[in-house]
Amino acid sequence: MKISTEEAFVPPVLIEEWRKLLAAGAPGEPGFELLIGPILDPVSDWEAMLLERLPELGPLRLQAMDESGVDMQLIFLSSPGVQPLNADRGGALAAEANDTLIEAVNAHPTRFAGLAAIQPQAPETAARELERAVGLGLKGAVVNSHSKGEYLDSPIYRPILEAAVHLDVPIYLHPRTVPPAMVELFAERHMEGAFWGFQTETALHMLRLMVSGVFDDLPGLKIVVGHLGEGVPFWLDRLDRQYHRGQPVRERFPHWHAKRLPSEYFLENFFITSSGHNWDPAVRFVEEVVGEDRLMFAIDYPYANCNQQTQQAAAIELANEDKFYHLNAKRIFRLD
Repeated sequence: MKISTEEAFVPPVLIEEWRKLLAAGAPGEPGFELLIGPILDPVSDWEAMLLERLPELGPLRLQAMDESGVDMQLIFLSSPGVQPLNADRGGALAAEANDTLIEAVNAHPTRFAGLAAIQPQAPETAARELERAVGLGLKGAVVNSHSKGEYLDSPIYRPILEAAVHLDVPIYLHPRTVPPAMVELFAERHMEGAFWGFQTETALHMLRLMVSGVFDDLPGLKIVVGHLGEGVPFWLDRLDRQYHRGQPVRERFPHWHAKRLPSEYFLENFFITSSGHNWDPAVRFVEEVVGEDRLMFAIDYPYANCNQQTQQAAAIELANEDKFYHLNAKRIFRLD
């Protein structure tokens, strides 16, 4: 069995809201046009395909799954989701997106599962929406990384994290274009998106959570990240040594509150998917670092080609194929 655990959708109503935001110049969101403009105004066949496939939760998606041998998709709202919008409008559209996704899951319960969209800028409302959506059958939440340059390590977002722990569901930390303070330097060479900015920005988010003490306060918090851990597995040894070196002179690092080393949180609180990154040597390295119980298969549909990714994954020499392809996903997301 194959369960792909990072697969995207965007409901039509949010696409129209993105168009309005783009037409208004996306105030406060300098990376928005770079990310969304090509999808809303496609000039290539690939961009046109995205505009067709992202809202679709039926025959086209199922056909792509059947052709590539994928039994089930874990679907959630694509980047940047509702987070460029104001708190009220974003929260309303998150709930509407969840209702759309729940309807599709109920129509295809053996093929689709989903994660809830939330609007982090309204933390209490987001926590209640997560509880509602999980009660209706969704399996956790997606946060498309920063919200106008703010990250989940900030105390204002604690209600969201506490709700995820209380419900015993994971939060999928998904990339988006680098935050406003970083856009200009990345965009000079068109590196603000999936080429380099996505993994850089999401790794930053992960490390902020690790050093801030969030996991000391909430040891049951489960975070899922894609793209083989956004590069962090490669850096764990160096991160630990640098963090350990800073401990005796903590007054120089007043924002490092975590009691343990970064790798300890990474290996206990994070789970990894292979979305868009099913390259044999990289997957085997990550599996060795995090263990066979914390790594899951993913494609990144429709951004990545289903056939290419499944064929590439088939060549990987895995320690345990069943855990990689479906058993870990069933356990971590509590899939039936």
